[in-house]
Amino acid sequence: MKEDFYTILGISKDASQAEIKKAYRKKAIEFHPDKNPGDTVAEENFKKAAEAYEVLSDEQKRARYDQYGHKAFEGGGFGGAGGGMNMDDIFSQFGDIFGGAFGGGGGFSGFGGFGGGGQRQVKGSNLRIRVKLTLEEIAQGVEKKIKVKRKKQAAGVTYKTCETCKGSGQVTRVQNTILGRMQTSAPCSTCGGAGQSIDKRPEGADAQGLKVEEETVSIKIPAGVVDGMQLKVQGRGNDAPGNGISGDLLVAIEELPHESLQREGDNLHYDMYISLSEAVLGSSKEIDTVTGKVRIKVEAGVQSGKILRLRGKGIPSINGYGKGDLLVHVNVWTPKTLTKEQKQFFEKMAKDENFIPNPEKEDKSFFEKVKDMFS
Repeated sequence: MKEDFYTILGISKDASQAEIKKAYRKKAIEFHPDKNPGDTVAEENFKKAAEAYEVLSDEQKRARYDQYGHKAFEGGGFGGAGGGMNMDDIFSQFGDIFGGAFGGGGGFSGFGGFGGGGQRQVKGSNLRIRVKLTLEEIAQGVEKKIKVKRKKQAAGVTYKTCETCKGSGQVTRVQNTILGRMQTSAPCSTCGGAGQSIDKRPEGADAQGLKVEEETVSIKIPAGVVDGMQLKVQGRGNDAPGNGISGDLLVAIEELPHESLQREGDNLHYDMYISLSEAVLGSSKEIDTVTGKVRIKVEAGVQSGKILRLRGKGIPSINGYGKGDLLVHVNVWTPKTLTKEQKQFFEKMAKDENFIPNPEKEDKSFFEKVKDMFS
């Protein structure tokens, strides 16, 4: 099981943003590759801390994580919260967190292609799209084929070694820090860290040798996703120039309203209206669910406001912990107009003991019903 992000940083779940940043900086310095050369355990802890900070430092991501855990960023063919963060990602995104201790967030010597003449691998930019889903699709999971316009390396483009950095993608310098003498590196300003510059550019390609093309991307969306959740399809964003890696496709979920069902977490609510006659005599009613229509029995003498629970007829949990329920709210429809004969009948029945309200213990109050809904 994946380790809890709060545990990784050694903080409580109500930690402030300042406390989260301070805890991450402490862990990053402790497990920094320049302090632990060749130590794979320290390297792994360094990456874990960065992934935890990526989520907890973002209020929206943190809220989703607090509610759904690691599953909020996973499912199907999608990457995790950190998307398998590499050292380039960490230093480019969070380098400034180290302040003066590490030279203002450049690359670092002796690790994963930073320093020692290693070439920095450039990553293409991410793309963002919004996918609209019906409640039925959310309940069952769905595979969507979406047309996406993304930058791809143009056919026939060639690159040459950057003359400024000699192909390393970095400009290196040695600096005295509180941890001693450190060799740091920064991306080459000429090639943007790619180590290559464009040599031959085919017609229609931009200055980086990229061309916008439309392609169809297949996206597997797991059951139980929620409105606003963001999924990641790795490598389906824009290409990077040269030998870089492609960016990611970020998929934002939008839940479409249902005609008769209301969602509340994994539970669903349905308002069922019955006539006064049906309430008195009982009946059989057909209602909507996310898997089709079902018929339920309404007992004679049912009271307005009663909640019928259909277990397992709700939405699957994104965490894989079963399904929610369908809560059917019974509403007895009182006629607004009556014929003379109907009015006379009810006038006659007004003082009949069977028509006088006499709630039993099982006829719970409104507040008790609300309490039961969330129990």
